Amino acid sequence: MAKKEQTPKIYLLDVTNRDGVQTAKLGLSKLEKTMINIYLNEMGIFQSEFGFPTTRHEARYLEANLELVKMGVLKPIRLEGWIRAIVEDVKTAFKFVPNIKHLNLSISTSEQMLKGKFRGKKTGDDIIKEMTNAVDAAKAMGAESIGVNAEDGSRTELGFLVKFGLAAKEHGAARLRYCDTLGYDNPFTIYETMKALAENVGIALEVHCHGDLGMAVANSLAGAKGTVDGGQDAYINTTVNGIGERAGNADLVATVLAMNKSKGFAKNYQLGNPIKLAVAAKIAEFASYAFDVDIPLNQPGVGANAFAHASGIHADGVLKDPENYELYSYKDLGRGKPKFVETGREIISGQYSGIAGFRHLMGKMNVSFGTREEAGDILELVRYANVQSHKPLVEDELLFIAKYPLIAQKLLTLTPLVLETM
Repeated sequence: MAKKEQTPKIYLLDVTNRDGVQTAKLGLSKLEKTMINIYLNEMGIFQSEFGFPTTRHEARYLEANLELVKMGVLKPIRLEGWIRAIVEDVKTAFKFVPNIKHLNLSISTSEQMLKGKFRGKKTGDDIIKEMTNAVDAAKAMGAESIGVNAEDGSRTELGFLVKFGLAAKEHGAARLRYCDTLGYDNPFTIYETMKALAENVGIALEVHCHGDLGMAVANSLAGAKGTVDGGQDAYINTTVNGIGERAGNADLVATVLAMNKSKGFAKNYQLGNPIKLAVAAKIAEFASYAFDVDIPLNQPGVGANAFAHASGIHADGVLKDPENYELYSYKDLGRGKPKFVETGREIISGQYSGIAGFRHLMGKMNVSFGTREEAGDILELVRYANVQSHKPLVEDELLFIAKYPLIAQKLLTLTPLVLETM
């Protein structure tokens, strides 16, 4: 009997710790990036693009997170690094982060970029050669999975994208990332393009959408639909709260809601692994605090007005039956628990905190220390974490440092380049 082919599925690949932190005027500390990975893992996200292995100051953070993978703290999520699709970047990545196993290699493919970015010094064939050489190098150095990115894919001629994808596939790449880098696509064009790529390249496809025209989530669903209809697994790129360059990327929570709650989508298109939507509020609130960017009032699912009703007709209807005016429950997203704000005496952990106040604070979280010296060691790490984030740590960050002090030490340790004396 012939083996039945499996139905293609949709996976979520979050890029907050790469694309999100590239946002102008924003950033995250290494501890904050680690907490994002922990929450993504808890939520059930397939993969986190956790950083830049060619960037010196990322190396200890990346290695520390890979240690968390070995320890079982970050499982089953897969951690993947982003580099340019050039051999030199591959070598640098494995020099700085020898244990990295998953990579995405990126290079620009559009005629606009060939003329405007590379100034006519590279042809399409040059682009393909650089990419395939980089894929070969990554495989030779031990990469277990390789994704290849067509930057500015939405302004790239389809025939060249097919040629580019086939070359990547021939050299062993597992996925082709179609990047709508400028948010140029619409749901109709991206569906047709992704379906054609799936049918003609025959490789799993990633859809990476930006919100310059306000269609990142819609385009992501349409692109994933086209990929699955074309017979291949789809990987949707997201960021928490849609944080990303310029107008941002496809928002993680909105994308999950759209896949699960929009008309007929979930019946026809399957997720590759279950998503715990109840983590949504927690990860959105943490990202808002860490980036210091408020969640918009009207943000789907997690905005302050997502379940607020003022109109008499709406209020009456939702009190009679919430489904009259709500597609999903606030409880589904982990909302509904009361929040208490301290209005009296408050002891906060900071870069100048003392032992007594710190032990009091941790005691409220049921964390005790055997000796004053032990408390002092953890407090020293907390102080450094505060220096890097410039804000009080949240409870989960404090608990993480207390539970994994050696990992925290690596996250907080930066080794600048030694400069020659003038």
